[in-house]
Amino acid sequence: MKKTFFNFQSINGRWACTMIFVLASIVAWGQESGEKTTEELVNLGFENVRWTENDNERIYTIENNVYKAQGVGIAKAVDAIQTYGLPKDKVCKLIVTHLDIPQVALTYRPTTENDTTTVTDRLGWQTSYEVEDSWKEVKKEKKKNSSRFKVDIVVYPQLSYKNLIITQIYQTLFTLNPAIEISLWAGSKLTGQFIVPIYNDGYGTFYDKVHPGFITLSQKFRLPFNIQGKATMGYFNADRYGIDLMLFRPFKDERFSLDGRIGATGIGYWNGFRLHYDRDLSLTWSVGANFYWPRYNTQFSLKGEQYILQEKGIKFEMIRHFRYASVGFYAMKAQYANSNGGFRFQILLPPYKYKRLKNKYIPRVNTSYNMGIAYNAGNEQMYYRQYRSESDENIMNNNRFNPYFIKSEISNY
Repeated sequence: MKKTFFNFQSINGRWACTMIFVLASIVAWGQESGEKTTEELVNLGFENVRWTENDNERIYTIENNVYKAQGVGIAKAVDAIQTYGLPKDKVCKLIVTHLDIPQVALTYRPTTENDTTTVTDRLGWQTSYEVEDSWKEVKKEKKKNSSRFKVDIVVYPQLSYKNLIITQIYQTLFTLNPAIEISLWAGSKLTGQFIVPIYNDGYGTFYDKVHPGFITLSQKFRLPFNIQGKATMGYFNADRYGIDLMLFRPFKDERFSLDGRIGATGIGYWNGFRLHYDRDLSLTWSVGANFYWPRYNTQFSLKGEQYILQEKGIKFEMIRHFRYASVGFYAMKAQYANSNGGFRFQILLPPYKYKRLKNKYIPRVNTSYNMGIAYNAGNEQMYYRQYRSESDENIMNNNRFNPYFIKSEISNY
């Protein structure tokens, strides 16, 4: 009688080989998928592109210097990831940077009912300022299409007007202010600007001459507990030079946040290319709380402030943000001054997409992200004076990495 024996060692060996083959195939597919996705993101023009993967999540980073509407650019990146690079059965995270400093993260978490490799919309992505653990892991990877040392020539149009003379409806000033902007290292931006008068009716002879505008070096940074900040030194607007520090801290419920600002500045004004300045510096500061209403993309803020003439006051703002515009109202009351208020708005300027040339180190020329006007209803000329520390500082740009705004943009684009 013939006996049959099972060779368990042989069977176990075959299972081990099969499992190794399957795992190797999964790793190879993941590697190919991640590399293909980053190549597509670079082809779309995104900068500072990275990716990495561990047992729990796959992480991508991008910097959107292509689309002026930040939400539109991030939606394009999400589409590329969903097409080429979503992992199976693990979390996918997209970290959006600015000057190679992380700003906001988008996270897709798979469920048992939904295979992440077949996602066709952007509704499942959650947004948050929280990036710390994932950023620590992915920032070690080599960047593709680095933004460092790339030069932008940005033309800022500026319209000013005032109604102070009874015989004239408005005195008007229109200038074009080209600026050279370059990032020298992570978080840094060097800006040099010229103010070129186009039309001057009533703003004085100083504005008839070409003269420097912003000349600044800024450094963005991120601290633990999601604290974001920026330090700037140089020549600002409003005839001020000095140093400035800004901090922003969202709460766990990211609809609520705190921000603060402090600066030491002195008087400085240009007569052509000759600078007249005072060595004495004065302290200005601002500290406030904010609430963001996601349903209407509207931010409310209440701040205590000290202005250039050292008067202390309070300011309330309400700003609603749209894809191509931001519109706001404000009211203020300070020592020695009557109550004041008004409105302000910013509009996005075309062209809305501006990809760099194939030789990525040739300077790119474009209009500024947006242009705005503030209306001073009380015609206050002496009090409530403040400065901006950089040429692109405004109510629209300050909101472009708000996670609730980005969520609404990628969902509706």
